[in-house]
Amino acid sequence: MSGTQPASVDRRVILFILCLAVLIAQVDTSVVNLAVHAIGVGLHAPLPALQWVVDGYNLSYAALLMTGGTLADLLGRRRVLQAGAVVFVLGSLLAGLAPSIALLIAGRVLAGIGAALLLPASLALIRVIWADPHERAQAIGVWAGTNGAALAIGPTLGGWLIQTAGWRSVFLLIVPIGLAVWGWAPYAIPESSDAQGRRIDLPGQAFASLLLAALAVAAIVHRLMLPAIGAALLAALLFMRAERRAGPGAMIPLSLLRNARLAAVNGVAAAMTFGMYGVLFLLPLVWQRGGVLDASGAGVALLPMSLAFVVLSHRSGPWSKRFGVRTMMVLGMALIGAGIAVLGTTHAGQRLELAAFGLFLTGVGMALNTGPVLTSAVAGVEPSRAGTASALVNTARMVGATLGVGVLGGVFVATGFGVAMAVGATVVFAGALLALSTRA
Repeated sequence: MSGTQPASVDRRVILFILCLAVLIAQVDTSVVNLAVHAIGVGLHAPLPALQWVVDGYNLSYAALLMTGGTLADLLGRRRVLQAGAVVFVLGSLLAGLAPSIALLIAGRVLAGIGAALLLPASLALIRVIWADPHERAQAIGVWAGTNGAALAIGPTLGGWLIQTAGWRSVFLLIVPIGLAVWGWAPYAIPESSDAQGRRIDLPGQAFASLLLAALAVAAIVHRLMLPAIGAALLAALLFMRAERRAGPGAMIPLSLLRNARLAAVNGVAAAMTFGMYGVLFLLPLVWQRGGVLDASGAGVALLPMSLAFVVLSHRSGPWSKRFGVRTMMVLGMALIGAGIAVLGTTHAGQRLELAAFGLFLTGVGMALNTGPVLTSAVAGVEPSRAGTASALVNTARMVGATLGVGVLGGVFVATGFGVAMAVGATVVFAGALLALSTRA
């Protein structure tokens, strides 16, 4: 049964703690891209290993996101929030103190598991504690706004830390914040759970994880591409069979897998992050490798994108009502694709004014597209499946991110930055066409 809220609960404190949980996950993601070059130099790591530094986190987060939400409902949302904070702290400590690239990647995988527990639990707690729909919408707006703040803070803070304290500091910075979430939560947040006959779909989770891992290997380890794709296809077939057998207890019910609108929206979400995460991985890397900018300068140079997103993202709701959700998705994806295409003409980021314009276009496109994608995913299913659809579209976003870093990183090694950006832009433009095909 859902927990009751004590009269002494201060919801402002609760929201602050939940925003801290979002902040550590999102800041960690944004600053690591700036640290990749320094990590490669410090640990003598080749580019494929650096891709796993980013994708190790993305992969474990994507693979466990839906199960993380189920665990929160089954075991207690506050308890799972605390567990996620502890796992995230342990992963950050391992990454920050790692003597080798292999242990650093292991720390990133562990941090991704922590994020998969933290974020669904934090959003579920808002749904339970804020009973009034209007107040809940305000709380979710603040919670979601933390993502934008992290996008703005992360690059500048991370670049400064890398220059002044070294790359390890970007991981160790997370530790005290994570410990604050873990230690403060029992005194401020009421516990709640609501099993409703649900259970963990272990076969579905296992085959979904295998599928995503195989796709990541295919994207990064090119000599294993064909066997990895074969393993991914087999895992997909076994996943569908497991979900059919699981019936109502399936991690992803077959009704959602057959939902054409939801499938299209998930494709749009994945295409968006494919391009964007590929850019955020490669652009700071080529700036620093080419001596164009140091880590601090690269952080500042990314601001046109993050500030455009922060300033405009809150307008996507009113504009969606005025112009339509489909129009916003198509326009947003087109702008992201145009921005990435512009970045491809900058001679590996050397033309900084042109790069700033490309980043600005991508930030505007992200602001227009992100909210409508999430709205369309939830609107396309019955209310009882809204939470699952929301988790599914966020999983699609992380899958796109994982593949974007892997594929575009490989294209960069083989043919250069310009071609990598052309591939990224092509995928995003394909996402715009997919958005055009969705029902308004």
